[in-house]
Amino acid sequence: MKKKVIIIIMAIVTIIAISFILINKNVAKTEMYVSSEFPENIAPYIEELKKQYPNWDFKALYTNLDWNYVIDNENIFGKNLVPKSYSDSWKNTKKGEYNVEVDSGWVDSSREAVEFAMDTRNFLNSVRVFQFEELSYNSKTNTKTSIEKILYGTEFYNKTVEYLNSNGQNIVTDKEYSDLILSAAKTSKVSAFHLASRIKQEVGPFLSHSSISGKVSGYEGLYNFYNIGATSSSEPMGAIINGLKYAKDGKGASTETKNKYLIPWNTKARAITGGAIFIGSSYINLGQNTIYLQKFHVNDTEGGELFWHQYMTNVLAPYSESKLIYTGYKNSNLLDSSMSFIIPIYENMPELPCLSPAISENDFEKDNTEVFANVQTTLNVRTGPGTSYEVLTSLQSGEEMIRIAKGKQSGELWDRVKLQNGMVGFVFREYVQEVPEVQVDNIELSVDKNTINKGEKIKLNIKIEPEDTSLDAIELSSDNESIATVSSDGYILGVKSGETKIYAKAKNGVSDSVTIKVVTPLTDIITSLDTYIIQEGDEINLNPMLVPDDADNKELTYLSENQDIAKVSEQGIVTGIKVGTTNIKISGDNNVTKTIKINVIKKLEDDEIVFDESLDITNNIISGLENKNNTVEKIINKINTNYSIEIYNKNDEKIEGKSLVGTGSKIKILDGQNPIIEYEVLLYGDVNGDGKINSIDLLVLQRHILEIEKLGSIYVKAGNVRKNNKNPSSVDCLLIQRHILGIQNLEQ
Repeated sequence: MKKKVIIIIMAIVTIIAISFILINKNVAKTEMYVSSEFPENIAPYIEELKKQYPNWDFKALYTNLDWNYVIDNENIFGKNLVPKSYSDSWKNTKKGEYNVEVDSGWVDSSREAVEFAMDTRNFLNSVRVFQFEELSYNSKTNTKTSIEKILYGTEFYNKTVEYLNSNGQNIVTDKEYSDLILSAAKTSKVSAFHLASRIKQEVGPFLSHSSISGKVSGYEGLYNFYNIGATSSSEPMGAIINGLKYAKDGKGASTETKNKYLIPWNTKARAITGGAIFIGSSYINLGQNTIYLQKFHVNDTEGGELFWHQYMTNVLAPYSESKLIYTGYKNSNLLDSSMSFIIPIYENMPELPCLSPAISENDFEKDNTEVFANVQTTLNVRTGPGTSYEVLTSLQSGEEMIRIAKGKQSGELWDRVKLQNGMVGFVFREYVQEVPEVQVDNIELSVDKNTINKGEKIKLNIKIEPEDTSLDAIELSSDNESIATVSSDGYILGVKSGETKIYAKAKNGVSDSVTIKVVTPLTDIITSLDTYIIQEGDEINLNPMLVPDDADNKELTYLSENQDIAKVSEQGIVTGIKVGTTNIKISGDNNVTKTIKINVIKKLEDDEIVFDESLDITNNIISGLENKNNTVEKIINKINTNYSIEIYNKNDEKIEGKSLVGTGSKIKILDGQNPIIEYEVLLYGDVNGDGKINSIDLLVLQRHILEIEKLGSIYVKAGNVRKNNKNPSSVDCLLIQRHILGIQNLEQ
């Protein structure tokens, strides 16, 4: 009996809904347009996202639809659902409709839930914004490299496509999966990112998934990468069988439909492209090219009626799926890539973003108080009252805002605030303070010294009249924070060389300033080796590396302790004079010195030691090796000499045969037991000297950059994969990481 009642109710609702659409036909067809300009109630959120992600592009979709009209059309029984287990604030509580299961376990949502889910301002943060990601093909961002990043961690990554035909014969192609996805994206006009993510979501990370193995009995040589038509079934592998039936003949589709979708999907290329065409033609190419627009039908490029062609009934589906997409992009290091987002704009929206039904208005009381961020570092502004909500933006200490609702929750207290740029969010009460009404008569600033080093911190002396006035009454700032910053408690930090002013200003306009000059002193001198061996009459260029790279005074002086053995020029060119040993002292600014040892040996004939032309021999350093598998026997085969050769690893242990030669390994040329000359190996990227380039090297290099554990001379040079004679930086780390991922090999 209950089932019949529900059917009758749904029938009546359907009739009412159709009538409503027909009545409002003219309104639903209002002209829409796209613009790069956003209205005042949206623009601040977009600007904040652009600051965080400069490569992201945002477009405003002006629907020209009235907000209340949109909500009226979406707030129709059965159109938007929530789980029955949700609290009543999420559910339609009308008599006769309350807790009526429209689908098993799902009931009609409340109007408040629809308003929250459709108010785009609620989701313009770095996580939930992906419900607005444009799913159309973009030739600028959809590249093979980007697709591979999404496929990373799966068996599709950098994998050549093979498949079984209907006869069980294995066909090997000359394409990789990323090639097929990119081609499918171009053909279907669907985002390659979306297709790659959809494949990962539908068939997982393994090529052995039954939908794409080509081995399912009765459906050999058929493939369905998106599980199109894979409806549920109680039979064993029922959903997969249904999907493969679709791959075979479109489940009895017309010849026109099969041709459109390239059915049968009897190759992986046809399956990936045909499925993409299906996805594109059903929603994306009809103007519903974001997850939000697929859920809420407020845009139709075909000029059809709105509010009916909706992919999902779960009112929070875009909210949930956006988090999954964000996580996938984050794990694939794609968040800094170029992406495009489409944000629907409605007319006559509420002044403030619609609250989530999970947030009770009874937990707040209206307020209109000026407050400021009272923190040591920064204050996070969140989308809801709790740390589980996403961060909208962060405020510096002292930044002001208007508290529009004061929290009166039990436990932690959170306030709703409106920022100076118009953004609305929530802040933790403990970290805000009301702006004091204080009249400042005079401010005097001074420092113990006006010139400081980069990285040095000094105290700013602040005198305020009246004397009992708090620091909170003034705002401290730097004219150029790239040169020096000042904290809210009055500490100046030198950032880089230059000159700037530090200001203190009260709300009534009283101010003062002090000039600060920042200099960058030399802290270290690094040479490729600590000991050099040169032949009589030969020259080497020491070309030392200076730390930091931006030291103000880069002038160096060189001095040989024994010029009869080796002399050195003003430019650091060392010349071997006669057999013997001496030291060269390098001196720089800030009393920084470096002493290296010079061993001068007798002049060798050109044919006594001949290296393979693939190797580069510079100043006793051998580079130009292969990126991997540099074994002892390989290296020895690249040296032609009548002398004996011994190779020692970085720990000065003799190695032979298949042992790997890495950075810091020493190649010794001997006449019997007598050493003739010695070379040190340099393998760019191998900063720990084990002969491999992997994640361990990244960790070691990061510890060096962070000054946790400094590297020795040759290892610093190995970390400088850009070969610009500078102390390694995060850019070198990135290049090594790209090499490890197979994106771009290091040049040796």
